[in-house]
Amino acid sequence: MKAAAFDYVKPKALPEALSLLAEAGEDARLIAGGQTLLATLNMRLSEPSVLIDITDIAELKGITLVGDHLRIGALVTHTEIEDSQLIAQHAPLLKAAAPHIAHRAIRNLGTWGGSLAYGDPAAEWPACSLTLSAIMIIHGPSGERRISAQDFFIDLYTTSLEPDEILVATEIPIASSNQVFYFHELARRHGDYAVAGLAAVAKKQDDVLTDCAFTFFSIGATPVMAIQAQKIVNGQAVNLDLITKAVSAARSEIEAIADITNSAEAKQHLIGVLLERGLKHLVS
Repeated sequence: MKAAAFDYVKPKALPEALSLLAEAGEDARLIAGGQTLLATLNMRLSEPSVLIDITDIAELKGITLVGDHLRIGALVTHTEIEDSQLIAQHAPLLKAAAPHIAHRAIRNLGTWGGSLAYGDPAAEWPACSLTLSAIMIIHGPSGERRISAQDFFIDLYTTSLEPDEILVATEIPIASSNQVFYFHELARRHGDYAVAGLAAVAKKQDDVLTDCAFTFFSIGATPVMAIQAQKIVNGQAVNLDLITKAVSAARSEIEAIADITNSAEAKQHLIGVLLERGLKHLVS
């Protein structure tokens, strides 16, 4: 099957892209890496009247240190994140997660902003952005607005991004010297969609963890933070009894959803498996 006919434009600046988006309305689609969009076009799951190619817009590029935050442009590729020294130093969770994304050919083209805007609950970047308290920087007809990752992901493939808006960049607080992290996903084969995954960070002092953030992905309609488990672990010495309590809390507070190959019960079990492994890793 081939994509339906559409117009194609390639603006050079953000204001031009926003103007084109407003003019075309909901019939327009933005394209950057295209690793998701092109597949939906070819299957005619999406039939836009115009594609707006944003890959020449400088404002959407680059990884930079801005004060105590790391700014990641929406057009930054998965490979750029994987190879960046700034990411390795200031957001090591992202460097750990990047190799889990599909395969090298896709990582070379797929973008940070595209993954976030698509809002796939099985994707790595939405979960990581939630774990790292990311702020989404969005531009639209009314100017710039900022929204936390916690409020950005609304439902399955649904974010708070409006049709006439563009996700420009994300700002992430830089990691402290005592921050520890854990990222792991369980998949049938490397590069497959995760059956379940966990992105976690905390501050570590001996065997005590504080400022915990545990986010599960590929278990619900959006990435899900284990709030009650975080409260149990925060400020307490991590031992087998505490891990057991945290695992029980996570399984109780998060309701897993089945997918086409894995049952809800299996995913519910894996929530505990991942959290136990994660907590042991964070204090090792």
